[in-house]
Amino acid sequence: MRNFSVWAFLVLFLLLPAIGHTATPPAVLAETACVMEVGSKKVLFGKDESKIMYPASTTKIVTLMVALERGKLDSAVTVNSRAVDYEGSSMELQAGDRLTLDDLLGGLMIASGNDAAEVIAEYVGGGKREQFISWMNEKAVQAGALKTHFSNPHGLPDPYNHYSTAYDLALITSRGFADPQFAGFANLRQRDIITANGRKIRLQTHNKFLSQYNGANGVKTGYTNDAGLCLVASAKRNGVQLVAVVLNSDERVRDAMALLDYGFQTMAPKS
Repeated sequence: MRNFSVWAFLVLFLLLPAIGHTATPPAVLAETACVMEVGSKKVLFGKDESKIMYPASTTKIVTLMVALERGKLDSAVTVNSRAVDYEGSSMELQAGDRLTLDDLLGGLMIASGNDAAEVIAEYVGGGKREQFISWMNEKAVQAGALKTHFSNPHGLPDPYNHYSTAYDLALITSRGFADPQFAGFANLRQRDIITANGRKIRLQTHNKFLSQYNGANGVKTGYTNDAGLCLVASAKRNGVQLVAVVLNSDERVRDAMALLDYGFQTMAPKS
């Protein structure tokens, strides 16, 4: 009996380090949420992650991916009058502005410019906005995002044809990180742009997550009345790249941080 007790104690002692690494699942306010390890696409935590939702401006992640694949960053683009009239967030483009696709993508990701999204879609689509949107939907399928469909390049609500899930957005974003150029734009925080006619545009991110979380390196905020507050947040620590998606949350930054904290604890090597 004594020998059994000694062995039981030793087994418990050896298991304690592993037990100590057990992370407490995060309590998130978001309607749906997901945290994923980019390399394996493994979901480390989910909350109704497959529920169909409005993605709002997190849509622009896919706009960026398509533009990087099919456009040339140094190409010069002229802004037409149709693009400047879109509601919502804007990089303050004016009809006749001439700037590079690189700068438009900066405005897309930093200022969340709906105007930039429209200019990009029309230009990269060869004057055919619908062609660009078709490419966006192809990109979603390629990523394995089978509950996603886009009807525009910016994320303004469409009750029937523009939707995604937390899981799908994590898949799409994970695929995006395979491109170093995507990673660069995902982490942009500010930029000064001078158009060909000399007009200066100053861009400064409103994504508080980027400055508040250790290892933060992206990606995109979103908001409409229908979608609520949304955030696709990414961070890298000790070689581990994670993506957290929070849809319809009054505390999107806090939720994203809690998801990522849990993810990094889960991925921590067992001692």
